[in-house]
Amino acid sequence: MNNQKIVVGLDIGTTKICAIVGRTSEYGKVDILGIGKVPSNGGVTRGVVSNIDRTVAAISEAVKMAEEVANVNIKNVQVGIAGAHINSLQHRGMLIRNDSEKEISQVDLDRLEADMYKLAVKPGDKILHVIPQDYMVDDEPGIMDPIGMSGVKLEGNFHIITGQITAAKNIYKCVEKTGLKVTDLTLEPLASAMSVLSPEEMEAGIVLVDIGGGTTDVAIFHDSVIRHTAIIPYGGNIITEDIKEGCNVMKNHAEALKTKFGSALASEAADNEIITIPGLKGRDPKEISVKNLAKIIQARLQEILELVYFEVKSSGLEKKLAGGIVLTGGGSMLKHITHLASLVTGLDARVGYPNEHLAKGMVEEVKSPIYATGIGLVMKGLNDALYNENLIKEDGTDAVLQENKNKKRFNIFDMNVIKKWLTDDKEFSDFD
Repeated sequence: MNNQKIVVGLDIGTTKICAIVGRTSEYGKVDILGIGKVPSNGGVTRGVVSNIDRTVAAISEAVKMAEEVANVNIKNVQVGIAGAHINSLQHRGMLIRNDSEKEISQVDLDRLEADMYKLAVKPGDKILHVIPQDYMVDDEPGIMDPIGMSGVKLEGNFHIITGQITAAKNIYKCVEKTGLKVTDLTLEPLASAMSVLSPEEMEAGIVLVDIGGGTTDVAIFHDSVIRHTAIIPYGGNIITEDIKEGCNVMKNHAEALKTKFGSALASEAADNEIITIPGLKGRDPKEISVKNLAKIIQARLQEILELVYFEVKSSGLEKKLAGGIVLTGGGSMLKHITHLASLVTGLDARVGYPNEHLAKGMVEEVKSPIYATGIGLVMKGLNDALYNENLIKEDGTDAVLQENKNKKRFNIFDMNVIKKWLTDDKEFSDFD
């Protein structure tokens, strides 16, 4: 199998490192060709690389597994980034055009967007994403798509996401040490949103909550535009630690208790149900109350959801979220979690599965919420590659791409137009 139009998403998480190989099907869906998943083995802490050697070893193993399953040679990867160092802000930019009669084109929007990358941010940070909100043309506000309009003054409101340079550099270093190249670095909640949210939900207004091992990532959408992002430095691992301390058990037993018997609502747990786990060498087995286990889980999960609700209120969109909350990631697999989310936030909640955009292939293997980020990274890579190809065709040169290298437009609604690839036999191996 050749590497034509194949993208690899690499999710470097606190608990797992996952490589997913995918391409577009004839119906514009994502066809998953292979997957490799291994434990992070302590190389990543709360979304940030904390041990280079362990992370490199885990990446190598995950990629090798994915290569063998998909029967491809992986050279480039789309990588996710998260962590408490991620911040976001709003900013307005302006572009004065020389010819008021000439129609506004995508090149104008890209140049306005490129200016945002020149903003001064706090020392040690870099701009990861610049996401358009809306535009103004000659002081006419609220324009979502100004392409084709005429005007002298083009202004745009942008959602800007920043992160620590060192955190990004360590990710690049780990990937490059395995002999791979990072095609692009994407904020993980944006990738997850691509795989589990629908365009209708994002138009209505919705909160994506990706509960990972080390962090809980939040992304809020309204009118089909991302409006707010945040990273909460708590995830499934801290719940496991609470169980370990509260039940006085080993960490592996605590994780098993959480995943097999855990519940997000203590009121739903039976009062007289007991779990027996093996004791340490020479000691009697230990009995754990399912009710007490649920109380421990609910206390920590409620704290995380209250922090999510704080971000919802901070966004100013609390009353405009008709779509409610979508929970994804490994932490979303706890029983009754949607009920607790609704109780804490007052919003409807559901669990998001990355199935909607998948074609044939390994759907059964990757339909779990734990793969939402990895599949989203594949979709992001397919989107970017198509977008760049179209730019070259329209402009006749790759000058715009060189000017905006690694600053690709983030558009999560273009999966259907990827079908255009199917009539194009041009081969590529590098999106840059």
